[in-house]
This record gives sequence, structure tokens and C-alpha cells, in this order.
Amino acid sequence: MTRIVIIGGGPGGYEAALVGAQLGAEVTVVDCDGLGGASVLTDCVPSKTLIATAEVMTTFDSSYEELGIIVADDTPHVEQAARVVGVDLGKVNRRVKRLALAQSHDITASVTRAGARVLRGRGRLSGRQAVDGSRQVIVTAADGTEETLTADAVLIATGGHPREVPDAKPDGERILNWTQVYDLKELPEELIVVGSGVTGAEFAGAYQALGSRVTLVSSRDRVLPGEDPDAAAVLEDVFRRRGMNVMARSRAESAKRVGDRVEVTLADGRVISGTHCLMAVGAIPNSAGMGLEEAGVKLKDSGHIWTDRVSRTSAPGIYAAGDVTGVFALASVAAMQGRIAMYHFLGDAVTPLNLKTVSSNVFTDPEIATVGYTQADVDAGKIDAKVVKLPLLRNPRAKMQGIRDGFVKLFARPGTGIVVGGCVVAPRASELIHPISIAVDNNLTVEQIANAFTVYPSLSGSIAEVARQLHTRKSAGEA
Repeated sequence: MTRIVIIGGGPGGYEAALVGAQLGAEVTVVDCDGLGGASVLTDCVPSKTLIATAEVMTTFDSSYEELGIIVADDTPHVEQAARVVGVDLGKVNRRVKRLALAQSHDITASVTRAGARVLRGRGRLSGRQAVDGSRQVIVTAADGTEETLTADAVLIATGGHPREVPDAKPDGERILNWTQVYDLKELPEELIVVGSGVTGAEFAGAYQALGSRVTLVSSRDRVLPGEDPDAAAVLEDVFRRRGMNVMARSRAESAKRVGDRVEVTLADGRVISGTHCLMAVGAIPNSAGMGLEEAGVKLKDSGHIWTDRVSRTSAPGIYAAGDVTGVFALASVAAMQGRIAMYHFLGDAVTPLNLKTVSSNVFTDPEIATVGYTQADVDAGKIDAKVVKLPLLRNPRAKMQGIRDGFVKLFARPGTGIVVGGCVVAPRASELIHPISIAVDNNLTVEQIANAFTVYPSLSGSIAEVARQLHTRKSAGEA
């Protein structure tokens, strides 16, 4: 029987385990924290659970004026402008942790039911490939005992961990990274978020909605510098309108505790103060101390593992998946990389990873969802595409729900009208992007999208409307 050892139990690892066991291999998953990895235990699942509460708060706040909802309470008339709905952050975080653990247990049960073995400990490679092509993996348990596993193939899926700024070390109480926020028992009164990428923007928006006074420190010209510029502009405008202090072109150099407060010093000498500080300045791959280079695995300068489109590393019999590869820091991509690795090694049909069909989402309010080619690709001349953007303000369902911010944007090839990308900014954009993802993945045309029925009224009607606007005689291939 083919022996496969998977080091790391995140989405790349556990999905690979399920495929490997299904295809008849003897699979062992080596994991030190619990199946699901950071995605389930400290990152994606916890943060989106927290954001779910924040979404309710945002919807509730906006309902007063827009939808005419009234809440009867005992607030004195002179204070009617005060907020009448609050959040018990301790209770919220207990729910977050409970759901994360439950998800981890469910994954473990699924993997063991499939026939894979789960071994608690840290794994590392031992030496180079043996004459028979096998590899050895040394597993060190928490008590220091070691076990050596022999594998015909090894998958590295060890993920990453929060990057730290030397002069802003998290203490878990006032200066935090994104894995530590779920230990807070009370809502931060004044939260400074350093970093305006996806993680920083998501937490800044969530805590603002929960009731914190948030300052977002961005070293770039705008929030979400890697996202669609129109989408980022909408989100930044929403943040500012809701009272967030967004500090652009402001690089943080240090953060230190001063009593019960935190002072963040910027590169230009300015000092800002808050009760808490969240450092969201990127991640570092968990590739050190694993014997990778000794085994012939090529690492990038960043420490990420080099892989090809079927998840192979530079060393025969060793594959890699997930954040440790630096390909695309998404659970869905990690899972696909892990599955592809197993299909490839075990001789099953395999489709190489195609990042231009990957859909991604920023879980802010409104959400930002994208797939395929982007505005940056069009502007840089990487692809010739026609672009149409339709504001949600024109959508009847959006008007009914009081949705003011957002849009649908499609990118289509001139001549053929094939949809090559899209961007949606809206509540639940993560759901609305799916039909565009199907179009991109299957080379559908704007004509096909426009001719498909949509419900009236619905937000998805805007997708069909954009397609109709892109459907010209030229794009349909007519003279």
C-alpha cells in the first residue's frame, strides 16, 4: 500500500488526507494544534464568526434611519441619540472558540472515518530520498518522544504565523496579533489597527461595528492596496463615514504599553494612543526547522516553499500546499493544492492549479469579492478587456434593503464577449461572486449571462444587467 505522510492539518493537509484515503493510500496526518489548522482555530473560522456578530450590529444600526425600525427602551429622552444595543465581547469570543473547536473535532472525525491516522506532534524530514524512493519523517510529540515514519510521498502543509515587528511585540493583553484577540473579555474602547491589508481591514471594520473607536494605520495610499481600486475606495469611504480614523501613508515603527494604554509611534514621529493595538502586518511561513533544504526542497527568499501547478516541490516525492507555499493565502486554494497533490502522486486525473479561476472575498461590510482578471491587470495591459461597473444604488432590491454602497463590475474580452473576471462590492458579495466564478471557469460569454433568468427583485439582477451592458454587437461577434 502507498504510504503518505502529511505534515500539517489545515485545509491543505486534511483535504489531502481525505483524497489520499479515498484513493486507497495509507495516510498519516502529523499535526500539533488540531485539525483545521490556523484557518479553523485562529484565523478564518474565528474571525468570520466574530464578523457575523459585527454584521448584525451594522445592520441594526442602519435600520433605525433607513428602514424605520424603532427599539423601545428606558433611555432618557435627552440621550436618545445614544446606542441602545451593545455587545458582550466575552460571550462573543466564547462562542467563537466553541465553534472553532467544534469544527476542528468534526474535521478530525471525518479524517479518521476515511481511514487516515492522526498523529499529534511536530514533523520534520530526515535526510534525502532513500534508494527505494521513500522518505523518512521524524515526529516529535509534546513530551519529547520521537517516532519515525516512512513515506512514499510527503505533503508539507504547515501554514504560517503572524509576522512581528521587533519594536511592537504582542503581549496578548494590550498589544495583540490576530490569534490573540479572542481572549479579550471586554470590548477595546480605543483600538489601533496597524496594517490595512485584508486582515487589518476586516478586524478594523468588525470592531468599529461592535462599538470600538478604531484608528486604522496604513502605510499605503489607501486601504486594501491589493484589491480593486474602486472597491477599496468604497470601503474606505464607508469606514470614514462610520467614524473610523483612517491614517493613510502612515507607517508604524513601534508600539509600547504605557500603563493601561498603548502608544504607537509612526515613522514621521507622530504618536497615537489607544487602549489596545492589533498588529496585522502579514504572515511568515512555517518552514523553518523542518529539514526542507537538507531534503532538497527549494525555498524562496521569503521562506515559502516553491511549488509547481500540481503542488510538487523541487524534491522528488515531496509536495506542498497552503500558506507555506505563498501561492494564495486562501483556505480554498490550500485545499485545492492538497487535493491536486494527492491526485497527481496517486495517478488519478488532475487539473493543474489555475489561479485565474480562484474567487476570493474580503469579509468587511460591505464585502469585496473578486475572481479572474482584475482592474490592475487591465490597466497594466496584461489582458485586453472591456469593463462595465454598475452601482448597486440602481438595483431595486438594494433600495428596498437600504443598501447604498457597492457595485458589480465585469471584465469581458472584446470580440468574443467571454467573461474573464469580476468584482462585487455588496453585503454577502461572497455569495454573489459565484455565478461570475462559474462564468470565468467555463468561458461563458456576457450573452449567456445576460440571457439567464434572474429573480426580480434581487441583487444578482445587477450581474445580468452588467452583462447586458457589455453585450454589444461587436462583443457578440457580429459585424
